[in-house]
Amino acid sequence: MIFTGSPNWNPGSAPVAVIMISLNEGHNMKAACQNLSGWAQEVFLIDSYSQDDTIDIALAHGIHIIQRKFNGFGDQWNFALNNLPITAKWTMKLDPDERLTDELKQSIQELTQNNKMNAINVSRQLCFMGQLLPIQDSILRVWRTGMCSFTEVTVNEHPIVDGGIVQSQGSLHHNDSPDMEHWVEKQNRYTSSEALRMFYQNPLAREPKIFGTQIQRRMWLKKNFHNIPFRYIALFFYYWIFRGTCKAGWVGYIWARLRCDVMRLREYKYKEMMLTGRVPLERVYGAGEPDKRVPQCENNWADITSDE
Repeated sequence: MIFTGSPNWNPGSAPVAVIMISLNEGHNMKAACQNLSGWAQEVFLIDSYSQDDTIDIALAHGIHIIQRKFNGFGDQWNFALNNLPITAKWTMKLDPDERLTDELKQSIQELTQNNKMNAINVSRQLCFMGQLLPIQDSILRVWRTGMCSFTEVTVNEHPIVDGGIVQSQGSLHHNDSPDMEHWVEKQNRYTSSEALRMFYQNPLAREPKIFGTQIQRRMWLKKNFHNIPFRYIALFFYYWIFRGTCKAGWVGYIWARLRCDVMRLREYKYKEMMLTGRVPLERVYGAGEPDKRVPQCENNWADITSDE
């Protein structure tokens, strides 16, 4: 397998290989590359045939790049872990819309010197409409190379690592879409994937258990959410009061309402599939290339009749 861009990446000080997957992430790629420059030992990108300038930007920064058809998040990440020529002792999963703070970089670099653990959790904080929200979650993102695999699911994949896990200091900022149009399009695709999972009764990322681990409790709630009375009101106040988005003013209010809308849209799409027995048609978004079999008209009808 040939990897492009590999001779140009300037290895950083941390013994970490960063892996990203992408589809039309040109609006994020430059900042992501700059954020990792001088820190990551190597950076890999698996792109699912982007139509924007994602590849141009990644190549300009010397990232190792391959392109591969997207068959689901779990499949794509497991392919990456099993096939990329990683030489760093540690590996990190990063989304193109995430940025490491300086404190997090230093903390990860220090923790990689610890021989008594196999993985590192990071605290991810959400940024919406250009504002940091009081929404933080501890997620596993760094592990010893070769010690991790991902759950084989189409969406909401989770890393599986055996051995000790420690918590890092600092934050991973998640810049959730550059604007509302992008956010709505992304959530439309996400809710369709989730509704299809429910319709086909595909397994969740982990076994749902109400008295299990934190991730198992989340899976139980996801599986049984549609049976909870007054669920959307309860969900809004969970984010607005318990998670503290009220501290972020109107931005926090909008985000909390939108999260409820996402769950509602997922449920309505699932109900549509159950009622009609049909799944959504596969759609192609955006303009394509001109079809040479038909006349092309740039200004008016005279453009294609003037030669007759």
